Amino acid sequence: MANFSSVLLENAVNEFAKLPGIGKKTALRLVLHLLRQETQEVEQFGNTLIRLKNEVHYCRVCHNLSDTETCEICASPQRDTTIICVVENIKDVMAIENTHQYKGLYHVLGGVISPMDGIGPSDLEIQSLIERVEKENTQEIIMALPTTMEGDTTAFYISKRLKHYTLKISTIARGVAIGNDLEYTDEVTLGRSIVNRIAFEG
Repeated sequence: MANFSSVLLENAVNEFAKLPGIGKKTALRLVLHLLRQETQEVEQFGNTLIRLKNEVHYCRVCHNLSDTETCEICASPQRDTTIICVVENIKDVMAIENTHQYKGLYHVLGGVISPMDGIGPSDLEIQSLIERVEKENTQEIIMALPTTMEGDTTAFYISKRLKHYTLKISTIARGVAIGNDLEYTDEVTLGRSIVNRIAFEG
């Protein structure tokens, strides 16, 4: 790539290139686009990112992203509070919500157990899930974790932690292909997998 005529331009390109999936050429195109915009629009863009970083919270109940201490899903009186769907990350919540097939609550683990990556049970929001089951009127836990070895290991571990509680433990039907992340599964398949969930066999 050619040398930059401006250090400020080069710095901006380098920052954009740090984003996932953004190479130097795409970063340059984005920066040049911003330079063509009105100052007010660029300031609004920058301020939106700063507010995003400073003001977005993790829900104190389910660990989903939220503008308030408790997210809209946990606070909604329309949700079925007896069911908790356990997911790996926030993108999985979005994927399931897009199916419009699930009306219960969520619990975001923040990852899956992966010894190869140094991620153990204590690194995830598993203990807070156990505490929710103890305090809330939970009747069913749905394991909506990736259909991978790490996802299955995590589901197995959680099921063992929950075996002393009187509740139903189910998993999404295997309409989701083995090895797939939920966020890449089409909405119809994912929706059917939630509706047609099956008993979890640890």
